[in-house]
Amino acid sequence: TTDLLRVEIDPRGGSVISADLLAYPLKQNEPAPMRLLDPSAEHFFVAQSGLVSKTSPAPNHETIFETAARSYALADGQKSLEVPLTWKDSSGVSVTKTFVFERGSYVVEQRQQLDNQSSSAWVGNAYRQLQRVPLIIDHSGIKGYTNTERYSFIGAAWYSPEEKFQKLAFDKFAKDPLDKSVKGGWVALIQHYFFAAWIPSADETDQFISKQVDGKPERYLVRSQSPSVSVAPGKAGSFSARLYVGPKLQSTLDDVAPGLSKTADYGMFTVISEPLHWLLSMYHKLTGNWGFAIILLVLTIKAVFFKLSEAQYRSMAKMRKMQPRVAALKDRYGDDKQKLNQAMMELYKKEKVNPLGGCLPMLVQFPIFLGLYWVLLESVELRQAPFILWIHNLTAPDPYYVLPILNAATMLATQFLMPMTGMDPLQAKMMKFMPLIFSVMFAFFPAGLVLYWTVNGALGLLQQWIITRRIESGDKPLVPAKAG
Repeated sequence: TTDLLRVEIDPRGGSVISADLLAYPLKQNEPAPMRLLDPSAEHFFVAQSGLVSKTSPAPNHETIFETAARSYALADGQKSLEVPLTWKDSSGVSVTKTFVFERGSYVVEQRQQLDNQSSSAWVGNAYRQLQRVPLIIDHSGIKGYTNTERYSFIGAAWYSPEEKFQKLAFDKFAKDPLDKSVKGGWVALIQHYFFAAWIPSADETDQFISKQVDGKPERYLVRSQSPSVSVAPGKAGSFSARLYVGPKLQSTLDDVAPGLSKTADYGMFTVISEPLHWLLSMYHKLTGNWGFAIILLVLTIKAVFFKLSEAQYRSMAKMRKMQPRVAALKDRYGDDKQKLNQAMMELYKKEKVNPLGGCLPMLVQFPIFLGLYWVLLESVELRQAPFILWIHNLTAPDPYYVLPILNAATMLATQFLMPMTGMDPLQAKMMKFMPLIFSVMFAFFPAGLVLYWTVNGALGLLQQWIITRRIESGDKPLVPAKAG
């Protein structure tokens, strides 16, 4: 036990078979911590290691080790804690496997010290592997549909200086297995918010492999195997690696190993999401509250795209102002769509209105919104983070549905300012139902995501209302300048 971790090491193989993350409750306001590694059949996820040799005795992850004590705890004021396990063969080969835990760290150093007192050279390799069953995720009903965990990548990942961050979904293990020689990389199994990774020495060239293990349920394995080492009689050799078991804390992971922060996987939106996460983190340092940080981030994005949004809303306002004239053209030409379209295009040209003028700004901003969505989805820093008043968890739905209702009201008001003339009747009817559809869907979405959409929509509504007023008053300022 340390200040951050409570782990269980099985003397059979010296495997890390359970890991509780003490700073992350499984459920808010409950004492039980999040368990990442787990030996139970239903949630099986373990970190194993060992030595292999074709000619010499070697303890693998099934070999029984001996321990001097049954429990170890990091004492107050103590910076590190060592947990040794020993094994000895009748031939004179002995191995001490030592786990070193540091205060304030999710990194566990592992050393395998081999003492060869036999009569022949010991030749073999060290390996470290992660093995798990598929993660059980709720896919049932609308709650399953809005469960953010189902959209986060779950599977294997690895990093090499040449190919950078790569990943392999569980359903690709059989047909596209990993088998690469890598120096200065790592292998991992990742899930929503958390992951475990084996990190070999940076100067060591290891073989990274993946494997699907048959069983019910099937298991998935990723392994890092060191180069062959020869230890002469009477000499000692050592193998070292680090095991990371913890959250996807993007601000510190690259200090542990290059590319480790990429485990917070934003997919195709990485180039957008990473700067947004950095900015969100800066605002959190300023406010101390992730909800206010989200609001400030939305304000920043709105300010950056203010001119584009203004062009969009001006186009919509002009279209709205022209609705009576468009309606008159429809009455004049009736079902003659060709003449109606020709007359409408002449009207738009005369009034210098581009009917598609509102689309481009939306298309430019849409990737930004999706990038921010993935930031809110993937950031463990927001997990169970409180906002204010009734919202005690930004990653859980609003318990009183206030934000979904406010968002629906904002959408209704926005629709009121939108031009409807010329719109297909079915499309217009669908538009009227959109606020209701979104309010029902957002009732099950995390409050942080709904907060983002609501604030973004409210700011857009305010900007649209101001521009619409100006257009309808002849593009004059809302407040006349004082004489003199």
